[in-house]
Amino acid sequence: MRRVVRMALLCLGCGLCSLLYAFSQLALSLEQEAARWQEDAAFPVRRQLSGGGGGWKAVAGSAAGRREQAVVPPERYTSQKKRPAEKMHLAVVACGERLEETITMLQSAIIFSIKRLQFHIFAEDQLHSDFQRILDGLAYQEKFNYTLYPITFPTENAAEWKKLFKPCASQRLFLPMILKEVDSLLYVDTDILFLRPVDDIWSFLKKFNTTQIAAMAPEHEEPRIGWYNRFARHPYYGKTGINSGVMLMNMTRIRRKYFKNDMTTARLRWEEILMPLLKKYKLNITWGDQDLLNIMFFHNPESLFIFPCQWNYRPDHCIYGSNCQQAEKEGIFILHGNRGVYHDDKQPTFRAVYDAIRNYSFGDDLIHAFLLPLELELQKTQHTYCGRIYKVFIKQLTKSIRGIYDRTAKGS
Repeated sequence: MRRVVRMALLCLGCGLCSLLYAFSQLALSLEQEAARWQEDAAFPVRRQLSGGGGGWKAVAGSAAGRREQAVVPPERYTSQKKRPAEKMHLAVVACGERLEETITMLQSAIIFSIKRLQFHIFAEDQLHSDFQRILDGLAYQEKFNYTLYPITFPTENAAEWKKLFKPCASQRLFLPMILKEVDSLLYVDTDILFLRPVDDIWSFLKKFNTTQIAAMAPEHEEPRIGWYNRFARHPYYGKTGINSGVMLMNMTRIRRKYFKNDMTTARLRWEEILMPLLKKYKLNITWGDQDLLNIMFFHNPESLFIFPCQWNYRPDHCIYGSNCQQAEKEGIFILHGNRGVYHDDKQPTFRAVYDAIRNYSFGDDLIHAFLLPLELELQKTQHTYCGRIYKVFIKQLTKSIRGIYDRTAKGS
């Protein structure tokens, strides 16, 4: 009998223990679940669908876990949608006999640049069909897009703006108002040649401080041969003025800025200041829109970023002797053939580079079909001041071409 009672008590004890254990597990489970809900409230994005099985994958709540990439269901997204590649916006204005020169400039940009280019081409109506035919026939279509625009000026003063300096040259002053959707832009004259990727001058935008809205190079390095400091009858930037043939612009900042001026105590926006400036100084300016820009930045010097002379290398840098030290050290980055030097025999060094790019066929070997023949032509120009330093014309070109082959070898 005692044995039966003991067995009954033992079973009762085991039952009570089991019941207590069950209650403790239930309490623990509820506590853990409550903790998870609290963490989920702190970090709402907690779980992502896992691929294949359709279950949920919990992401750990630690700092390391929160950095973990979400798992995307493959049945829903075959690949993560990529952001469109950044475009570099380049603008040019072409009128009269500037078709060939403009196309040669665009070819130089296409050859050397890395990121995709968006060309904004402002041209007289009769040139549009030729631009379209030539550009549509170029190789490397994947490297650029283009848009053709008519020449347009404010209606009430259109004739006055169009005849300022050279036909259509002042169109560039109105680009911030016309290209309202473009944040940043590189404007160049038609007689520009890129000897290194556009990407490199584009990168100056990141070097602007909070007050700077545009970048240009000085008009001269040597004040003794400077034009503005000797002849200008109007205010100009710095010691020797600025050259606007290569002008990098943060157009969003330009559109927002109010400019100091010498016409009123009130600051004026870009579109408000242009016509008053022209009316005040039109009898005193020689170089048209470039002079107006010099006046504007004379009163607003904090708004201008200055890049070195090899980014806008002109005949003045060598026809009186070499006076661009940066080019001597690193080579010419952007060649500016003003004064028509691409089309006469006065500066054969400049013409040789222009002819080499104009005659280059996309896809040909850049060393044997371009660089080596160019060097032979440049050696023939050593009787001129610029020809004596002909190696500065190919120093950067050599690096740019090596860069193209390096990127091709890496498959990029």
